Amino acid sequence: MTEFVLLSSNLGMWIPLTAVLALALGSVVGFFVRVKIHEKSLAKSREEAAQIIENAKNESEKLKEQKIEETKRETNRLTSEYNNYVSERKRELQSQQAKLENRENALDQRSISLDKRQENLDRKEQSIDDRKAALEQKHTKLDATIEEQEAKLLAISKLTQEEASKIIMERTEAMMEEEIAEYIHDEEEKAREEAKAKAEEIITLAIQKYASDVTSEHTISVVNIPNDDMKGRIIGREGRNIRAFESLTGVDLIVDDTPETIILSCFDPIRREIAKRALEFLIEDGRIHPAKIEEMVEKAKAEVNNYIRDCGNKAIFEVGVGKMHPDFVKILGRLQFRTSYGQNVLDHAKEVAFFAGKMAAELGEDEILAKRAGLLHDIGKAIDHEVEGSHVELGVQLAKRYKEHPVVINAIASHHGDVPQDNLISIIVQAADAMSAARLGARSETLENYINRLETLESIANNVKGVDESFAIQAGREIRIAVKPDQVSDAELSVIALDVKKQIEDNLTYPGTIKVTVIREKRVQEIAK
Repeated sequence: MTEFVLLSSNLGMWIPLTAVLALALGSVVGFFVRVKIHEKSLAKSREEAAQIIENAKNESEKLKEQKIEETKRETNRLTSEYNNYVSERKRELQSQQAKLENRENALDQRSISLDKRQENLDRKEQSIDDRKAALEQKHTKLDATIEEQEAKLLAISKLTQEEASKIIMERTEAMMEEEIAEYIHDEEEKAREEAKAKAEEIITLAIQKYASDVTSEHTISVVNIPNDDMKGRIIGREGRNIRAFESLTGVDLIVDDTPETIILSCFDPIRREIAKRALEFLIEDGRIHPAKIEEMVEKAKAEVNNYIRDCGNKAIFEVGVGKMHPDFVKILGRLQFRTSYGQNVLDHAKEVAFFAGKMAAELGEDEILAKRAGLLHDIGKAIDHEVEGSHVELGVQLAKRYKEHPVVINAIASHHGDVPQDNLISIIVQAADAMSAARLGARSETLENYINRLETLESIANNVKGVDESFAIQAGREIRIAVKPDQVSDAELSVIALDVKKQIEDNLTYPGTIKVTVIREKRVQEIAK
């Protein structure tokens, strides 16, 4: 029992000791195992490092060789470029050297030539000096001879020097006066002949450089219709469409037996053009009644206004006179619908501008300014049938209103001799105006007289109090007068008709009779919405 206790006691002491020893032994064994593993890992790392170093050396060698090769190629390229540059510079230097040698040779030749010219000049100068000395000697001898002769003459004539000089001067003056008079007369005749020949040459040259068709303006327009059935639609029920059309346009609509044709008659070309376009619109539309007629007439008026502006712009562009005020351009375009003795006034203005420009260029004047003055010389005719005054006065007023050049204003004012001409361009414009009007077939006095009579007929009616507007139709055999309904009553219509009738009989000469029709119409319109 006691032994068992002792054994148990010893065993209890050995168990911890064994555990300690086992732990120590395990630590030692683990240490050596880790050392072994580390050595193997270190060896492997060394091998990988050696391999990396080897690969790096190989890659470095390759890069080195590649760089060396690239360096060689670049060196060769630069060397080649340098050689080419050197060669090019050598060629340029050789070329410049050759040029310098040529210039040097030329300068040498020029220097030799200048030396020769200097020698010749020296010789000529010496010769001139010799001749000058000889002339001075001769002049001295001549003075001496003259003094000697004067002394002899004074001795013979028993006159003093002052008296002799006076007699000689009087005789010389008498002889010179006669010679001067003859010279002046000869020069004046020569100048007249030269001026006449030069003027004829300039005018002929201007005319030869311009060519245009000669056409006379007419007072009728012809409108073609697709078929004769359209005539009935244009006439309307009991003629209401024709009456509405003539009332709105002031144009006489003639529907006769001529197949597929309707004639528009009016002395005012603007009204006739508006009526023609309105009728064409109506035929194209097919719907013809008073309301549609009024609509198409307004549309035609707008188109004609645009056409007038286009005519003005086209004239300015064709003549080449620069810019103008837009309102002035439109006034100029209205000349397209004005005539003077059957000659279209806008075509006449362009002709005058061309002639004036050519003559101004030949005489050294401002060609553009002359063209502008020629184009605008008859501008007053665009409004002379609407405003009181001659076309010259109205043209001057328009030119001043739109700030035209003073030369242009004087050309307008003086082209009929109403005011003096203060510059050469005004004289040129007057001559160009006469040239354009005098061309064979350019004007027809009969047509102009006819149109003037119709204009006078309307003017008489328009001057009556209460008249709104009037239209001469039926070739001047009838005048229709529209009065202002708020100023004229129905009872006063007969009074206005008698007044116009009496003035026509007193102021106009005409064949046959003239019918006077006075119309009073009042419209009231409302719009249902």
